[in-house]
Formats: sequence, C-alpha cells, structure tokens
Amino acid sequence: MNWADLNLIPAMPEIVLLVALCVVLLVDVLFSHKAKWVAYGLSLVTLVVVAGLQFKAGEVVPAMTFSDMFVSDSLSQVAKFAMYIATFFLFIYSRPYLQSRDMYQGEFYTLSLFSLLGMAIMVSSNHFLVLYIGLELMSLALYAMIALRRDHPQASEAAFKYFVLGALSSGLLLYGMSLVYGGTGSLYLTDMVAGLSDGTANATLTQFGLVFVVVGLAFKLGTVPFHMWVPDVYEGAPTIMGAFLGAAPKIASVIFMFRILVMGLSPLAEQWVPMLNLLAIASLLVGNLSAIMQTNVKRMLAYSTISHMGFVVLGFMGDLLGYQAAMIYTLTYVVMSVAAFGILMILSTKEHECEKLTDLAGLNQTHPWMAFLMLLTMFSMAGIPPLLGFYAKFAIIQALLAQGYLWVSVFAVIMSLIGAFYYLRVVKVMYFDQPSQTVAAVNMTWEVKLFLSINALALLALGIMPDALVQWSTQAFQFLL
Repeated sequence: MNWADLNLIPAMPEIVLLVALCVVLLVDVLFSHKAKWVAYGLSLVTLVVVAGLQFKAGEVVPAMTFSDMFVSDSLSQVAKFAMYIATFFLFIYSRPYLQSRDMYQGEFYTLSLFSLLGMAIMVSSNHFLVLYIGLELMSLALYAMIALRRDHPQASEAAFKYFVLGALSSGLLLYGMSLVYGGTGSLYLTDMVAGLSDGTANATLTQFGLVFVVVGLAFKLGTVPFHMWVPDVYEGAPTIMGAFLGAAPKIASVIFMFRILVMGLSPLAEQWVPMLNLLAIASLLVGNLSAIMQTNVKRMLAYSTISHMGFVVLGFMGDLLGYQAAMIYTLTYVVMSVAAFGILMILSTKEHECEKLTDLAGLNQTHPWMAFLMLLTMFSMAGIPPLLGFYAKFAIIQALLAQGYLWVSVFAVIMSLIGAFYYLRVVKVMYFDQPSQTVAAVNMTWEVKLFLSINALALLALGIMPDALVQWSTQAFQFLL
C-alpha cells in the first residue's frame, strides 16, 4: 500500500471522532473547573456530527481501506449509528448525575469517546489484529471509567475485578486467535473462510483455537459460566458507568462475535453452534433464576442482562433470519437498558443511590411519570406485548423454529415467563407499596426529561410499528451473506 492508494473515506467517521476527542481532551485541560460544560457540549456535538457522517455514508456494498483490514459495510453502518445514538442519550442523562457527585469532568467524556472509537474499530474490522486493537481500546477506556470515582471503595473493587477478568478473557481470546492464525495461515477473516472451505487450512489446530475464541467472546458478552464479573461490576460501579456498559459495548461485542464466527469461521459452524447453544441455555437459566433472588435493582438488571445475552446468542443458531433477530434483540436491549439505568440515575441523589427495590416503593405516588416510564421499560424487558421487547423475543423464537430448534424455543419461552416475575415485581413495588422515604427528589433537567421520555416511549412506538427496526436489521446483513 502507498499513499496514493490510501482511501480514507470509509474510515472518515472514525477519523473525525479521533480528532474531536483530542479537541475535547485539550479543552478539558485548558478550561477551568467552572467551564466543564464546554467538554460536555463538544462531546454532544461530536456525536451528532459523527452520527450524521455515518448516516450519510450509507454504505451498502462493502468498501475496504487500510489494506483491506478495515471495512465499511451495511452492518458496521447500522451498528455504529446505533452506538452513537445510545451514547448521546447517556451523555444527556449523565450531566446532573455527575454534577451532584463532583464527577462532572472532562475525563468521563474523553474516556467514553475513546471507548466508542474502539467499538467503531471493532465493528469495522476485517483482520484479527485490528479486531483485537479495537477491543483493547474499548476495554482499557472502560476499566478507567469504572475506576473514575477513586474515593469510592466499591467502584475501585468493581474496576479491579473487571480489569483482572477482562485481561484474562483478552488473553484467552488472543491465544485462540493465534491458534486460528496458525491453522489458516492468515489474519484476514475473508482468507480464513476461503482456507477452511477449500481444505488448505489445518482444521484440527483451527478447531482448538475456536474453543478459546468462543470462551473469550463469552467473557466479553457476560454469558454463563463466564458471567460472575457482571453483577459485581454493575453494582459496584457508579450507575452511569453501569448504563454505559450495558449500551454501546453490547452492540460492539455482538458484531465482534458475528465478524469472527460467521464471517471468519463459518465453515466450523458445526463446532461453534453447539457451544453457543450450551452458553445460551445456561445463561437463560442462571440469569433468570439468580435475578429473582435480588433485592438490589442494579444486580437484578445485571443478571437480567445475562439472560438477555442468552437470547442474543440463541439468534446465532438461526442462520440469516437468526442473525437479523439477534441484531433486533441487541438494539432492543440497548434501548431498554439505557432507559432503565437513566431512571435510576434520575432517582439518585448525592447522598443516596437509588439501587434497592425498596427505593422504588410508591414511586407512582411521588413521581407518576417516572413510574410510568419504568413500567414501560420493565414490561418491555419481560416481553409483554405490544412493547418492543415482545417483538425481539418473538423474532428470536421464530428464527429458532425455522431452523428446527423446537425444544430450545420452548425452553426460551419458559425462561421468559420466569423472568417476567422479577420485572413485574418492580412494577408492583412502584404502584402498590407505600412510598419510600428515600425517594424525595428527582435530579432532572428539562432535556433529561425529554430524552428519557422519548427513550421509554420508543419501546411502545417501535413495538407497535417494528417495521423500521426490521428494515434496519435486514439492511445490516444485505450483501454480507
């Protein structure tokens, strides 16, 4: 490759994001503590500009650059656009929360944008090393974000756990990648498929590497039995960090898994599909049963995340229809997660973190609009029609049945019914219990109220009219398979 052949257009949104986050970093250093809103404003503008560039690019046919290591295609377009929107909403929700805890600093926005850049690289990679660089850029920024509240012992402990287990999973993933490279002789995903299809690759070595790759991916997604870090990190980290973990990184991790397994190792599907089957079933069982026993809402949401990831993994067993369903489910989960954590942030004060179930008691009497938005979110997570969560579960079940996975489908439905118990318990506490003394004030500005309302009401609107989401997911896989 020479400079004349360098085509930067496919990577232009990432280049703009990198330049903008450097500007945010400099602005944060130069401006005084009272002008920290400048970094906040610049971060929002950055996300709007980058999302606009991504939307305008509208690549349908894959465009390669950087020696074909970076690809801009319909899948990366949809994933990155969704990640930018989710981060924009979280930035809006974060301001009053961070201000009340003396955490309203440029570091949060800089680290978030660095993490977002890593995610964008992950979803556009066509090469193992680029995939890994994107993953590490995302992960390192997340470790630092969780430890941002240095004077809080729980946050420090959560950051340490996340760092140790994250480093372990990265090591396993890297080891698996090196074995796959040894078996196929290439780091390009497209070359791996070709080598495995025409029989020139060493199948035994590649299959051995596949086991480590699947384990590494399971760690990143937080599926059983590699899930123990999830509830501890969600509970120990500040609520905004838990919200961030449950949003854009989930989209990036699912696309990361799709790139490696479907686009790179699809000839080994007979080996990785049964492994994913076991991971999904275990996640649905452990996630739902453990969530029932939780009285801490953040831990409950963490265990429910494990079960939701189980549903997403089930989608990978269903061929193209399943991949589209997994995409729909992931986007739906992110919308639900951002809304749920957003409400918890608003109900928290500097003195008291809203995280126990009793903190939501009688919320309908003190803050009826917040209770209604939480009701929509919980009903959607439980899969109650006509909310979007119902459609997402239906899409996964439909894809499984199309592939003949009858008993897995029945098991998923039973687990959904069990899961509905702890979501409806939150609604019962909000509407039928006496108000809690700790929920006295709502830490909310007009823009937070507006965007949170849009966020939660979107679950109802998209559930009634899911065509836009279906079209998005269909477009994402166009020309890829």
